[in-house]
Formats: sequence, structure tokens, C-alpha cells
Amino acid sequence: MTLAGARRRVRARIGGTVQGVGFRPYVFKLAARLELSGFVLNDERGVLVEVEGEGAIIDRFLECLPAEAPPLATVEGVWREEVAPTGELGFRIVASAGGGETSALVAPDSATCADCLTELFDPANRRFRYPFINCTNCGPRFTIVLGVPYDRHRTTMAGFQMCPRCRAEYDDPADRRFHAQPNACAECGPAVRLTDASGASADAAGARDAIEAAARGLRDGAIVAIKGLGGFHLACRAGDERAVATLRARKYREAKPFALMVDSIDAARELVEVGQLEEALLTGRERPIVLCLRRAGAPVAPEVAPRSRELGVMLPYSPLHHLLLGDAAVPLVMTSGNLSDEPIAYQDADGVYRLAGVADLFLQHDRPIQTRTDDSVLRVVTVGGKQRALPLRRSRGYVPEGLELPVEAPPLLACGAELKSTFCLAKGRRAWIGHHIGDLKNYETLCAYREGIGHFERLFAVEPEVVAHDLHPDYLSTAYALERAGVELVAVQHHHAHLAACLAEHGEAGPAVGAIFDGSGFGPDGTVWGGELLYGGLGGFERAGHLWPVTMPGGDRTVLEPWRMACAWLVEAKGTEPELPPTLTGAVEPRRWSQVARLAGGGIAAPVTTSAGRLFDAVAALCGICPRVEYEGQAAIELEALAAPEERGCYPLDVCTEARPGAVVLDARDTVLAAARDASAGISAATISARFHRAVAAATAQACELVARRHGVALVVLSGGVFQNRRLLEDTAARLSRAGLRVLIPERLPPNDGGIAYGQAAIAAWGRAHVRPG
Repeated sequence: MTLAGARRRVRARIGGTVQGVGFRPYVFKLAARLELSGFVLNDERGVLVEVEGEGAIIDRFLECLPAEAPPLATVEGVWREEVAPTGELGFRIVASAGGGETSALVAPDSATCADCLTELFDPANRRFRYPFINCTNCGPRFTIVLGVPYDRHRTTMAGFQMCPRCRAEYDDPADRRFHAQPNACAECGPAVRLTDASGASADAAGARDAIEAAARGLRDGAIVAIKGLGGFHLACRAGDERAVATLRARKYREAKPFALMVDSIDAARELVEVGQLEEALLTGRERPIVLCLRRAGAPVAPEVAPRSRELGVMLPYSPLHHLLLGDAAVPLVMTSGNLSDEPIAYQDADGVYRLAGVADLFLQHDRPIQTRTDDSVLRVVTVGGKQRALPLRRSRGYVPEGLELPVEAPPLLACGAELKSTFCLAKGRRAWIGHHIGDLKNYETLCAYREGIGHFERLFAVEPEVVAHDLHPDYLSTAYALERAGVELVAVQHHHAHLAACLAEHGEAGPAVGAIFDGSGFGPDGTVWGGELLYGGLGGFERAGHLWPVTMPGGDRTVLEPWRMACAWLVEAKGTEPELPPTLTGAVEPRRWSQVARLAGGGIAAPVTTSAGRLFDAVAALCGICPRVEYEGQAAIELEALAAPEERGCYPLDVCTEARPGAVVLDARDTVLAAARDASAGISAATISARFHRAVAAATAQACELVARRHGVALVVLSGGVFQNRRLLEDTAARLSRAGLRVLIPERLPPNDGGIAYGQAAIAAWGRAHVRPG
């Protein structure tokens, strides 16, 4: 037994996100305050501390350690052991140790803190207007890290040698920049420059610096490519209709909404409705884009977000952004620095080469970016009487923060799907979901995907023994998985992965009922699934029901031409070739309509689908919305935006149990006919949309309740890309709650295919953990 007053020495291992967040300086100051001796260091597993002193004081130190941790730290555990006292005097930070297996967590990039902002705008401060100001509480982390332990020489700041004043701050335990690895100033750190596409200097006469010159260009109508934390943005003045139209034309992005950046939460309120949770998200250290309802009369060009009730808004998250927004003094479009369907540019030469035909000016800097990282996107939904953040894209500010798995995993890689691609590395109870890559449909995105996997494997020391992949044989992610030699391959059905991802992030294993609605996923029966009612959990599933099956005349062309799905649903509902609806006259030639109607009869060019996404496309087309689309999900997004909030009508949507023995079928044939009749009668698209949404929500809730009662469970998961639709999600969840069922939705990962990889990892881990011997 150890007496509280006796001299002791304790070794403590701290796990979690504790590197690159000022944790060692914090431990140093805490030990000094309590007059303890010992040391602290970073290693591959996190932070290691040894403290020596009076026993009661050591106990107090260990209690304070997680409770008073720095704002960017996440302490997941403190493991301690008694060791022999050495008589050591004083406390010190020692050099990082290496050589063991890596398990340390890497912090995400964090928005500029209040202290650094004060210095940034203080003319008397030596870092006045220095666009790379940072400290232990803010700044770049994931986008600059090369390896762990997290030290300067393992970041892209390795090439910048600190000047004497920066070094003094770095070495001073009382300073906010004590052991801040990206620490720098104008004398010794990265610098910005403004050029045109040829590389010639474009500094404006009288401008204080390149940032002020760029702001002048933006106010004058220029399009500026800006190198930020995780890659390039393309920016222009949000209220300048000509500049916004020019950016759309040059970027080949005709309709997809642009994001906006404003300089403060007050400026955001001038554009959009900002509730309590929206404000918390906008001002948090992650600084995502948040979709908010547009205010009437918002001073934004209509083409920023055509046919949308929402605007995607974010606040500055780097010093460069703060300076630029302050100098421009107007809201800016801040969209990804790429051409349509390409990954964002993040390297200097590549950025200029790819964006030379888009940008008039280039605001660049010489701090290398290790990992390209898009902005994250969220929206707020109300489920179970509580507002919740629903991620639509998880990337900068959140990655590479890990998620726990419900079971121990061998070293494994989960390859994700094809659209909104991410990957997942896992070992033990930890899973690291990669940053948003994009749609795996071209060579550039595939290269980014491969690079990302390689970086995560090195960063977290995962050598996969198991590789999980989608069941679809033609996905590039599947092809990549099949290339991996010497591993156990696990094929996972797409919608099962959606179900598992939501369950696992909530610490559940199932069983549950899952309404998994999306655009498409390969079914074990060879058809295209997408409107699925599943019963099961991490260990397996059964198909308990689905949307009424129809054909996709022209296959994947239906995704780009929703009018084809309108035709297919009308053929299925009427049993004969339908007339061309008046809402599509002018958009579709009658001869072409007849050809597609005949094609909808079936055959190799008209695969069968139960896709909920394609049903939304069909109704949107019948309303005259998006007979053709530019981006994935556009028709459904614009249909949701049009829905009349006050409309209480509801179309019929039968929930059948006789159509297929043992299965529940959502028969939307009468739904489509009712929508078509209303559209032909001149009923507004807003009314049709609202009635359709209510029909789908009511039928989905009824079907889920039926399956849940049949199996004796009370847990329902709502996931898949269609449930990004706030109106559908909230209405369905409310009906299920009223029926006494508990509803889970994705809250840390997107409901779209950005969460698939984590679900695959959870299923593969569960399968390995529960394999029967022999």
C-alpha cells in the first residue's frame, strides 16, 4: 500500500488526440504548477509522462490531466503504473521517441483562435497581417503532417528554419507557442504572392500586400484562385452576377450551388437564417460549410445557388481567409479549385496548370500541402425533438479524427464505394475514415484515392490483412481491392454497409430495421437496389422489403436524364405506352419518348431497379424540374427545395405484403400517376413536391413499423443518400417516433456513400471477431 504523503513516481500513458494540440506544453505547465519532477514526450502511441513527488499531489495531477486539457485535445484514456522514484529534480520536455508501432492520433486542422486573430489585426504586433499565424491552439495539422510523432521535421514546415524570436517562443514554457510545430513569422516562415496565370507578379499599386491586392481584384470582378489549408479555392464577389456567371462557364459547373465565405457570424445572418446549432457549427473550430435557409433579399447573385432555398455558408478558418475577407468587405463565392468532376488542386504547379483557364489571378503561398482536403458540409435536421448536425461531406476539420468500432478489428482496409468516395483504415477498436475524395470515375480521382490510402497506412501504421469492398464488380474501388495481394477479401453489399455504418457509429450492433434509400447499389440478385428495407445488423441482413421495381431504360443514362425514369414509372403504372406529359413537351421529342417507353419494357438496356433516388428523379421530371441534370442528385435536391411548407395533402403510396411473399413492397405506381395528373392539370410543382414527400415519408414509416413488429425490434435506421433530404428525413423520423420506435440517423458520418467505407470496416471486423474456430 502506498501512503498518500510518501514520495512516488508514476508513469502515465495518455491516449487520444494529444499530439499537435499543445499537450506536452500543457503537461509541463501543470507539473510545474504542482511542483512535480519528471518528463513528458511524444511517441508513436501518444504522450508518455513520468511524474515524481508527493503521492497526493501526483493523484491531483492525474485527475487534472484530462479535465484541464487544451481545447484541441481529446483524452481517451490515461493508463498509469508505479515505477521506482529516481530523485530527479525539475520537469522537462524531452525529444520524441520513435521505433515502435504507431497508434498516436493526428489532430484535424483547426480554425484560427481568438488570441491569434487579435495579434493578426494588431498593428503593433510583429505578426500583424501575417497570414500564417498560429499557436498550439489552432492552425494546420492534418494537411501538413508527414508522420508521427508530431514534430516539425515530420511536417511540411520542415523546410522553414525558425528565426531567433520564433525559436525563443517555441522554447519558452510560458509562451502560447511553446512547441507549436508550425510556428513562424514574416521573417522566417511561408509567404504569399499574387500572380497572373503566366506567373507574372500581379501586385496592385498602393496595396499593402498580395492579399489586399487580391481583395481589390475580387471587388473589381476578377476570379481568384486561392491556395488555402487543403488546396485551392476559386473565389469571386458573391454579389457580382457577371463574375459568378463567368466562374460557372469557366469551371463547367452550370447549376451546382457554390459555397460562400463571409467574415463574421453577423455577416452570415444578413444572408441566411442562423439558428443556435447553425451558429455553433459555423463558429466551431472545424468551420464547415453549413446549409442554411436563404434570407429574402440576400445580396447574393441568383446564380450562386439557382433554384435553392438554401445557401452554403462558412466563416474564415485560416489567417489568410480572415485578411482577405476583411479587405474585400463583401461575401465571396469560395468553391473548390477544380474543374467539374476533378479532385481539387493542391500543388502549386498543378494548380496553376489546371486552373489557368478559370482564374484571372492566383494567390499562392510556399507552405506545401501534404494532403488535399475539401471543405466539410453539414446541415441541421430535427429528429426526436432534437436538432442534430447531419454531415453531407466529412473532410477538413474532422479528418482524420477516428471513430470507435463496436468490435476489435484486425488491420484492415475498407475501400468504400464509387460516388463521394472515402476509404477507411482500422485496427483494434479504432477506425480512421479518410477525407472526401470525390467520385471515382476518372484517373485523377483514382490517383488521389490511392495516394490517400497510402498516406493513412503510413501515418497510422496499418498493414491490411483484410480488405473489404463493395459487391459491385465494376467499381474502381472494387478493382483496387482486388489488386491488393496477400489479403483476405470481404465483399460487402452496399446497403448493408449503410445500415452497419449508422449502427456502428452509435455503438450498436443490431438487429435493427433499416430504411436505406439511395440512388443505386448492386444487389445480390443482380438487380439495382436503392429503396431497401433491411433487417439485420453487423453480422448479416435480410431484405425485408423494397420499393416497387421498375426498369431503367438506357441504364446509367437515366441518372443524367430523369425524364427516362418518368417514362419508365408511367409505363409500369399504366401498362401501356404513356403520352408525353405536357410538362416535358419541349424538353423531350415525342419520337424519343416513344422509343424509351418501348425500351422500358425490359431487356439488357433496361436493368431493373428499386431505387428511391430514381423515383424522386421521375417525379421531379413530371413536375418539369430537371428533365436533364448536371450533377448527381440535382433533380431530387431541387424537388425538395420547391416543396410547399404549408401543403398537407398526401398522395397514395401503398404498402403491400402480397406482392412478394415475406416482403414488404412500397408500391409507388399510384403515387406517380397522381403526380402526373396534378402536373397535367396545372397544379404547382411546389404542391406536387410536398404531397409526394409526405407520401414517401408515411409509407416508409408504415413499412418500417410493420417489419419492426414482425421481428420484435424497436430500433430503426434511416440512411442512404436520399435521406440527406431534410423534409423526408424529419417527417419519416417523426412518424416512427410517434409509433414508439427509436430512430438512429448518421451524425458523425454522411448518410450518403461517404459513410460506406466505415460500414464495410464494421462488417468485416464483426465477421473476423465472430468467426467460428475450424
